[in-house]
Amino acid sequence: MSDPSDPDFYALVATARTVLGAGIGDDPDTWEAAVGPDHLDVPGDGLLRRDHGLVEISFAPAPGGRMACFGFGVKIHRLIHDRTRRTVPSPLSRRYGPFAPRIRFDELRARVTGLGHTVETDDGTGDIHRYRVAESGARIFVIADPDPYARGDHEPPGPQDHQAGDVWSIDVSPAWWDPR
Repeated sequence: MSDPSDPDFYALVATARTVLGAGIGDDPDTWEAAVGPDHLDVPGDGLLRRDHGLVEISFAPAPGGRMACFGFGVKIHRLIHDRTRRTVPSPLSRRYGPFAPRIRFDELRARVTGLGHTVETDDGTGDIHRYRVAESGARIFVIADPDPYARGDHEPPGPQDHQAGDVWSIDVSPAWWDPR
């Protein structure tokens, strides 16, 4: 059996709805224990957004006066332009090794379906297409048009640019989950 890799991490997020064991309903301390102490807190209107680079978590007040996660995302699009060590939390790098600057949707879909889950088209219009993992409710956002404003004032996309078929992000929220 091979060591887990960044595509394994993405498939696990999309199917298990967790990051190193932390998920919806967990408090900021639980998330920090999972992904590490390096983060930027952005408070506002009683909410808290905690930005760990690749992983971004949203918290709201919960019963008992604590804050609880009500949604999180894995912002893969950040990796193509920010390759600093702080972009990928060190606990993720230790577990999954180096992270590539992109993952193609076809590869992620194959890994998710290989875990016994179904990926459905949720919205196939516009410059970003949205897919839903039926069993978990996770949303996968995929670039459909890397030049959505049709400016045409740039060179064709190269390996350092976003390309059609790249996964933009994976987002998890209980509001999106429909267990059917």
